[in-house]
Amino acid sequence: MTDIELVKKALYKGFIDKSIEGSKLDPKFIVNQPEKKDFFLNVLQEEIDECRTFTFSVAFVTQDGLNALKSHFSDLADRGIEGRLLTSTYLGFNDPYVFYSLLEIPNLEVRISQKNGFHSKGYLFEHEDYQSFVIGSSNLTMNALKLNYEWNILLTTRDHGEIISDIRKHLEEEWVQAVPLTKQWIASYEQEYKPRPKVESVSLLTETDVMEKKSYIYPNKMQKLALENLKELRESGAKKGLIISATGTGKTYLAGLDVAQVKPKHMLFIVHREQILNKAKESFQRILGGPDSDYGVLSGTSKELQAKYLFATIQSISRDKNLQQFSREAFDYVLIDEVHKAGADSYLKVLDYFAPKFLLGMTATPERTDNFNIYELFDYNIAYEIRLQEALEEDLLCPFHYFGVTDYETITESTELKYLANTERARFLLKKINYYGCSRNDPKALVFCSRKEEAQKLCQLFNEQDAKSAYLTGDHSIEERERVVEQLENGEIQYIFTVDIFNEGIDIPKINQVIMLRNTQSSIIFIQQLGRGLRKDPSKDFVTIIDFIGNYQNNYMIPMALSGDITRNKNNLRKDTFDTTYITGPSSVNFEIIAKERIYQSIDAVKLDDVKSLREIFKNLKNRINRVPYLKDFLEHGVVDPSIIATKYCSYYDFLVKMNENEGTITPEENKQLMFMSRELLPGMRRHELILLKALLNKPVITTTDFQELLLDEGLNSDTPTILSALRTLSLEFYTGSSRKNYSGAELISYHDKKIFRSTAFERALKNSYYAFLINDLLGAALIKNAEYETEQPLTLYRKYRRRDVLRLLNWQEQMVDQNIGGYTYKDGKFVIFMTLEKGENFKGARMAYEDTIIDPQHILYYTKSPRTINSPEVKILLEPADWEIYMFIKKSDDEGTDFYFMGTVNPIRETIHELMKPTQDGTKRSVVEAEFLLEHPLDSKFYRYLIGIQ
Repeated sequence: MTDIELVKKALYKGFIDKSIEGSKLDPKFIVNQPEKKDFFLNVLQEEIDECRTFTFSVAFVTQDGLNALKSHFSDLADRGIEGRLLTSTYLGFNDPYVFYSLLEIPNLEVRISQKNGFHSKGYLFEHEDYQSFVIGSSNLTMNALKLNYEWNILLTTRDHGEIISDIRKHLEEEWVQAVPLTKQWIASYEQEYKPRPKVESVSLLTETDVMEKKSYIYPNKMQKLALENLKELRESGAKKGLIISATGTGKTYLAGLDVAQVKPKHMLFIVHREQILNKAKESFQRILGGPDSDYGVLSGTSKELQAKYLFATIQSISRDKNLQQFSREAFDYVLIDEVHKAGADSYLKVLDYFAPKFLLGMTATPERTDNFNIYELFDYNIAYEIRLQEALEEDLLCPFHYFGVTDYETITESTELKYLANTERARFLLKKINYYGCSRNDPKALVFCSRKEEAQKLCQLFNEQDAKSAYLTGDHSIEERERVVEQLENGEIQYIFTVDIFNEGIDIPKINQVIMLRNTQSSIIFIQQLGRGLRKDPSKDFVTIIDFIGNYQNNYMIPMALSGDITRNKNNLRKDTFDTTYITGPSSVNFEIIAKERIYQSIDAVKLDDVKSLREIFKNLKNRINRVPYLKDFLEHGVVDPSIIATKYCSYYDFLVKMNENEGTITPEENKQLMFMSRELLPGMRRHELILLKALLNKPVITTTDFQELLLDEGLNSDTPTILSALRTLSLEFYTGSSRKNYSGAELISYHDKKIFRSTAFERALKNSYYAFLINDLLGAALIKNAEYETEQPLTLYRKYRRRDVLRLLNWQEQMVDQNIGGYTYKDGKFVIFMTLEKGENFKGARMAYEDTIIDPQHILYYTKSPRTINSPEVKILLEPADWEIYMFIKKSDDEGTDFYFMGTVNPIRETIHELMKPTQDGTKRSVVEAEFLLEHPLDSKFYRYLIGIQ
């Protein structure tokens, strides 16, 4: 279909008849809907990615609004595409910082309108054969792009349309009259510019954004709830409590507020770094008041042991000569900061010595890799927990803009130092760093490196490029670290290069840029490093995170860490890379295209069910819940997709045996039943089998009528084909070939005379209480998983399915071997197509190169098997599909595995169906039939762009 035909269809649908088939160019009414993760920003990014050039005319621009588009502008620059932006000085809204930031974008020409009252908001995009434009209320600010209630309309038109001609003519007139943006112009503007007064929110407070009234500090929302929980915990008789709270959310103030409500006679606050002591003491003084003599420090340089409120380093308090100066009951209340370190001997020694009325531990990262159980130390009393995503939602942290950018050449984990730290790479890094910038253009950055030598050498190279820098490693003393941090805060230097030492336990609120020049070692370390800049401070409006992504094996951890999804499900990780709308509020996540492809490659290549990782996940959860975790526990705590851990071996029981954690034994026959259920039922794709098995756990026989009533009670389809399909699944009649052989003996039911019976083996197995417990757990987990799927339809849009899952859910009586299905199969009014987009240069799955493709979000081009002609049975169906439902499934490549995304139902476009000859691998030609299909549900734009891999 030509673009002019698409435009006509779009206009007809948008302005005459909404019921007709539209096109990718349909008009769109755009409103920010944060609850649906649907934003004007998404539309703007998509239009930028697909355009040949663009012109924006917007009155107001902010640095954060610009940040949301910078990686997209960078990708356009790589393709040689340029754009223009016309803005203004209206109301003094645009500050000099944003004008300097605009100058850093090489493929963006900027001019300043001289028109009084310039208040336009328009975005014009030129595509191959049509124009699109957005006109509405949104300026180029992050609030307008994501948060504010704004109205915008997206329209498309041909080049010769009157509206677009008028817009372009007017824009050109304004452009000619406008003044080019230059450094000289900004310098002049800067002299006259008067910053607008900012309206600060006082409803949510952090340690550096605190409201005082009559010398009283009011807790923020998180702190109020935590204080209530701590009070209830103590009233229940508990003597210990644990606070899990993201860095920057006000843990120290929370501790002080809790001390204020407890009113202990003596308090001990333990930290692991001396430089934290004085800041903690100052925070407590602001909350508790009283004379200075009430507050004392125990450290290498101070021993104020008689103080009412004592702040001590662990190094000092754990020394025998200091510890023994206190009685065991000397302190009513003991607090430990960064308590995940409490597994060290020094901490355990102190904790064993003192017997306070209440012990409080605080940490952002309770998960450990050293086998120490923090939860056990605090009697499993989690008083409050708030992680990164929740803290962002509650506005407790500074907004951040994460940029996943492409590293210099082909940096890997094993790259030699001479390639990591040389003049060329330093220049490349600085160019990228300057491009992505920071709040108010005054960098105060931490740069995390992979090794000490790299940090030292890059520091030297940055200084040679007039980027004032210092480096710190574990070899530097506390005094040296404090001196360098002070230099950064005072503006004497801009960058601190470091390895490891700033991952945690350091408070530099002024940090406005975090630069990552290392492989992501773990999600925990990633969040720790990102979190160094998230503390709010009046000196910054946001934090810039610049992650240089090389060809690292661990790149898959990046979307895992950013999204907080640690289920180790590859499909989730892919989605969290191409669709980053999970980030809340005015924060954003953007990847350059090449960096994104490197993440996809890592996801495809990684083995997410390696025993070491699963063992660590298992132990962490066991530590948290104080018992052996089962499949439902993994789901409820969101730590791993239970299907991954249950199918690592034959069943989850086998995994428990390997961990030496099984709490009973089962027979090989019973284990085979669990294997079948784990592989076929645990994903929760259909509820029917699960409901039937739950019923049979309580009764050895039920009637088909009872089963039908159970389904009706659940609002599920209870027709005869679906019921029969569920019965054939559980009796194994559905399965053929290797599946039938593998599952033989695992039949769970038999049925006849309108009655459903437990199989003899199932009946025997249920006498084993441990087996019964395991199957109950598995069915419970599967029912929870089922919430991810539609219940009114057999298949759920954009979910992934194996070929045999599709046939089962569509009520095929019998499984077909995958090889026999190939690209499609059809039967009883159902035509199922399986399509692989990227087959590779040496595709061995067919005799010829099939060029199946997604034309646009609504149209798919597909080729039949060969040899086929216009008279072949399947082609006749496509020509006359009235009595057939056609289902389309697609996967990007074989690297993604054997399952396919469900695209929905499709309709063949009759006029596109024709026979042609294509060359085969042996040099001959064979006949195939080409056809275009129209998707009933146009593809989600982000998903569409992921599948086709726009470059």
